[in-house]
Amino acid sequence: MVDLSGQFDLAGRSAIVTGSTRGIGRAIAEGLIAQGARVVISSEDAQDTARVAAELGMPGQPCDVTDDGALAALVDRAVAEFGGLEVLVCNAGITGRAGAFADLDMADYARVMAINLTSQVALCNLALPKIAERGGGAAILVSSLSGLRGNGRINAYALAKAGVAQLARNLAVEWGPRGVRVNAISPGFIATELSGPLLADEAFMARRMAMTPLRRPGMPREVAGAAVFLASDAGAFVTGHNLVVDGGTLITDGS
Repeated sequence: MVDLSGQFDLAGRSAIVTGSTRGIGRAIAEGLIAQGARVVISSEDAQDTARVAAELGMPGQPCDVTDDGALAALVDRAVAEFGGLEVLVCNAGITGRAGAFADLDMADYARVMAINLTSQVALCNLALPKIAERGGGAAILVSSLSGLRGNGRINAYALAKAGVAQLARNLAVEWGPRGVRVNAISPGFIATELSGPLLADEAFMARRMAMTPLRRPGMPREVAGAAVFLASDAGAFVTGHNLVVDGGTLITDGS
């Protein structure tokens, strides 16, 4: 009989989750904590970070992910608090301005790339050696369904998120020999505070749910479940994968 009890147990493991004061990031942090992990809560907003850290009973470290010094301080905080690092979740991101590439504002494009992609490269370069020092662990990079399909509206965001999935594959090859697994998660349409206006748009919801076999939006906890799997021993032989959590949107033609 195969015994899977304890496969999702994260007791004794320490983690960083960026963008973890709301939405998907907070749900991931709560999911890791529920399985026994110790998590450094982080966002750009110092007050939000302190509030959520207090609510969850975990340390908080404000971090502008475009600031290399702030990223280094975030990793240092985790090591100082917990004695090491086993799990990294790169979740911080912004959508940026909507519009065609022909009308692209290059300053906005640069900011979207800096927050959504470049910051993940920089943070992984700082954190993955620490994870390797502990004998291995997991990094989870939050990508998006937008990075897997053509998109005429949030072009810079989609391009950055496609890069995140490729980053996970590259780092999986680079760090696998040292026991560090690197995977991406690509959420589809998830019901969060930020998606509130879309949830209230009946025409949009009718179109989007017609494209989604499960006929409903996802919930942040469902993305958190995927993250817990990838962080835990249950996902111990999974690396370089982009786990799509979208209710089936990617695989249907909408008919």
